[in-house]
Formats: sequence, C-alpha cells, structure tokens
Amino acid sequence: MTSTRTLARRCHQAALRLALGAPRRPERGDVPGWVLITLMTALLVAALLTVAQDELVRMFQRAMSTVG
Repeated sequence: MTSTRTLARRCHQAALRLALGAPRRPERGDVPGWVLITLMTALLVAALLTVAQDELVRMFQRAMSTVG
C-alpha cells in the first residue's frame, strides 16, 4: 500500500507543479554535436564535388536527356 501512496503523492506534486507553473529544467540538447555533424556533412559534399564534379554533371545531363 505504501507504493500506491507514494505514487499518488508524486502525481499530486506533479499536478501542483504544473498548475502553479513551477519552472522546469531547460533542455539544452546536443547542439555542438549537431553543429559538428552538419559541418562534416558539408565538407564531405564539398570534397565529393571537387573530385567528381565533371562525372556528376555528365550523369545528370544523360539522365535529363533520356527523360525529355
């Protein structure tokens, strides 16, 4: 029975916090990680374009000529 009382008490306290607008902990997330992933992706695309740009342009032109 004590676990039921404990659960009821926690639910009551959570409801009070929500009703009174108690400040919540801000979620920071993993911003540096996402910035690093974005930068690495951009560098990878730039490197691929410098190496294979001519072939990619030819492939695109062939694909477009078969469509139209």
